[in-house]
Amino acid sequence: MDSAAEPSHAAVLIAVITYRRTADLATALPLVLREAASVSPAADVLVVDNDPNGSARDVVRMLDVPNLRYVGEPVPGIAAARNRAIDEAASARFLVFIDDDEHPEPGWLRGLLETSKSLDAAAVAGPVVSTFETEPDEWIVGGRFFVRRNLPTGAPIAVAATNNLLLDLHQIKPHRLRFDEAFGLTGGSDTLFSRKLVEHGLRMVWCAEAVVVDRVPAARVSRDWVLRRAFRTGNTASRVALALCGSRGRRLSVRVAATLRGLVRLAGGAVRVIAGAAAGSVAMRARGRRTISRGAGMIAGAYGRTFSEYARPQPVVEAAAVSP
Repeated sequence: MDSAAEPSHAAVLIAVITYRRTADLATALPLVLREAASVSPAADVLVVDNDPNGSARDVVRMLDVPNLRYVGEPVPGIAAARNRAIDEAASARFLVFIDDDEHPEPGWLRGLLETSKSLDAAAVAGPVVSTFETEPDEWIVGGRFFVRRNLPTGAPIAVAATNNLLLDLHQIKPHRLRFDEAFGLTGGSDTLFSRKLVEHGLRMVWCAEAVVVDRVPAARVSRDWVLRRAFRTGNTASRVALALCGSRGRRLSVRVAATLRGLVRLAGGAVRVIAGAAAGSVAMRARGRRTISRGAGMIAGAYGRTFSEYARPQPVVEAAAVSP
């Protein structure tokens, strides 16, 4: 159950990456374990704790379930934790990622596995449905900021997040794909990973039946958070494009293209804000503001500026006493 335990040899490993969200983890794990038991043979569940203080260890220990393991990953950032999950899944065929604040619906795991096997897909992603700790205001609702995509099962996709993602390691490992730790504290390592997966000719598809429910805390149901997230996603979009360009000679053209796309969003967002103000439309103004923030992030990312959404607090170092 801890990092000293022997790795499992189950064919399916569900990885839950966590960082100082013990209450969310304690609620999510029983539901993840229910899904692990719904397939035959049962899947194993691995908690990868990115907190150097090991805050999730006691949550795992209290459950005392044989197919639940805990490991600590000391390198800061979610990319390192995701890579640790890949390493811990050395003997597994399938590695499934889910966030520590998400609740899988019944049939979630079976849907991912059946879709991967029936379509010979290297990766399968599913829908994330948001629920709210506090009721969002008109600006948030009108902007549709927490409405995520949903597609028919089997639809090909070019990019995916790890909040609801299955990987067929037998197909992926020969390509030596890893999560880029340069994106560990900024976000975007899953975007880069999944885009590389597709570039290597591997198949990534959607499973509409594999639903997880995301519980959105009150701190995220705010204009400030939405706009910061939009800036970050624009920022990482440009950085991912630069990481994928392959050669220094192409970097200038990629940078120019990202700048132009950012400028288009700045202009389009401004037009939408003005039109929304004239029409009295809160929704138009909200979406316009987000488009402006995303465009600004794209331009910043094109020229190397990073936005560390997941930056960690720095430890306080006390000065040594100086003898008189």
